[in-house]
Amino acid sequence: MSRDKLLAMATDFFGKKEFASAMRKYALILQENPNDHEARTGAILTEMAMSNDVDADALYDYYLVLQANSDKALASEVMEEIINAMDGGFEKVKTLVEQLKESAMELEDGITYEEFLQLVLNRGSFKRAFEDVMFSTRVMITSREDFIDFLDKLAHNGFEEMALNYVESAISSFPNDEKILEIFRSIGTKAIGH
Repeated sequence: MSRDKLLAMATDFFGKKEFASAMRKYALILQENPNDHEARTGAILTEMAMSNDVDADALYDYYLVLQANSDKALASEVMEEIINAMDGGFEKVKTLVEQLKESAMELEDGITYEEFLQLVLNRGSFKRAFEDVMFSTRVMITSREDFIDFLDKLAHNGFEEMALNYVESAISSFPNDEKILEIFRSIGTKAIGH
């Protein structure tokens, strides 16, 4: 997934007060580039929000306004100065970035979708391969096409309810994606029929 898409998703999650999800997106960006100012600033503000810091929402809104009205690098620089002036300063930030990198590495413990498809071939069936990995291994899907293929395979191999859960969360991130809406309608009909 691209950095810009991850940033957009993190911003959306922050706005919905789904701070853990926002933090995971920032962590993925920071794992690739620990010096990414936007991700670092977003992560700091998200961490503040998770700690119930009442200033976090106001600072985040201010940060978004700065980004909209100036250079994004300048907006991050201004926010870093503000955060640095607050209690803890950037020593806290360095610790947070290290924790985020560790979290991102933990998130990456798993197999790619291509590796999973190879496992399907080796096992002889999607159902058997999925049952083998569903509780022990994370399948990392990075493209929309692979995600839709995965949903379709789940739905056609007896995992309608699980597919429906994935689709419901995808709809909140991609509300206008016609293919995902189509799958939702199809799986929803099957799930109700059971």
